[in-house]
Amino acid sequence: MTKSPATTHKKPSATAKKKPSAPNGKTTSAQNIASTAAPARGARRKLQTRQRLLDAALSLMSSRGMEGVAINEITDKADVGFGSFYNHFESKEAIYAVLIDTFFEEFADTLEESTANLEDPAEIIAVSIRHTMRRASDDPVWGRFLLREGLSEHALDRGLGRRLLRDIQNGVASGRFGAADITMCFLAVGGMVLTAIAAQLALLGHADAQAKALFAAGEHLGPIDQRTSAMCLQLLGLKQKEAMAISIGVFEGT
Repeated sequence: MTKSPATTHKKPSATAKKKPSAPNGKTTSAQNIASTAAPARGARRKLQTRQRLLDAALSLMSSRGMEGVAINEITDKADVGFGSFYNHFESKEAIYAVLIDTFFEEFADTLEESTANLEDPAEIIAVSIRHTMRRASDDPVWGRFLLREGLSEHALDRGLGRRLLRDIQNGVASGRFGAADITMCFLAVGGMVLTAIAAQLALLGHADAQAKALFAAGEHLGPIDQRTSAMCLQLLGLKQKEAMAISIGVFEGT
């Protein structure tokens, strides 16, 4: 009689253990979480590094301008490796362009929303000026960066300057503003706003007693953003009383 071959029972290898799986061969939720957790953490770290670079660049460039800041200074302030910079930006000019888009274009879009329901060009100008000055006062780094960009050669072709010029042109075209020279009105209004912001920042810092006394002398007329707005409207042809009424009215209750 032929014997059937004996069945050999092998012990499972310690290194050949199968990973637990769900019934029907489906992947468990725990396995899904494990497989996605690492990439998610990596993406978060990358975003955090990018934001630290942007914050560092803003802080440095707001006081020294783009030309006065080196890439290694940005990475040192952000506390990241020099090579990490190029994982996010191609050049110093590239990070500067992102700052412009992020801090000015987005803010300009916010102004657009704030004035969307206004039809009077004078009210649009007043709201835009007062919002901008309040933002600069609340965020001095942003304000200093605005001062530098507002005085650059790009003031007319992007950001807040371009929109201010458009609003003045609309006011002149509608007959609301009596300005004969749009270019000089734009320069006068833009220059006044930037100078007023510089004064705000100086008063927040270490302005001398004479400067503080100068601005204290006009405090009874209202906050500086309100007075700046009213004076800009007068430059555009409005009477003093109407200009002040509009500047006060657009922010009543705020």
